[in-house]
Amino acid sequence: MVHEEFEGYLSRRHSISKRVVHLIFTTKYRRKIFDGMMLQQIREAFISAAEKLEIEILEMDGEADHVHLLVAYPPKLAVSVLVNNLKSISSRRVRILNTNLRKASNSGVLWSRAYFACSAGGATIETLKAYVASQKTPD
Repeated sequence: MVHEEFEGYLSRRHSISKRVVHLIFTTKYRRKIFDGMMLQQIREAFISAAEKLEIEILEMDGEADHVHLLVAYPPKLAVSVLVNNLKSISSRRVRILNTNLRKASNSGVLWSRAYFACSAGGATIETLKAYVASQKTPD
């Protein structure tokens, strides 16, 4: 039984959690190779991977040389593992569907090895501090 206050949270046998990360992936050498169709292919690859990884893609969009993702993920999944899976699955799909990519990127490598990851939550640190501080300490 999940209380109303935990709606939207991931509920497991021994835990209730909500972990959201903002990810940014850039193309190798920041080459501007994405168009609308490729971004849609990447989105589909991410959605396909989401089921296997037990994650939820909350939002995804991008530009010619990078993509932004907002992902809800379970505590058992390390962000680095999440990133590696999303990059490899999307890279494979895009390279298969766009045979011209090897010419556009020289090596055929889609993503830079680097990535940006930042935790994203519904409350600010100040709000959380105030909530923790407001707990009624027993006498």
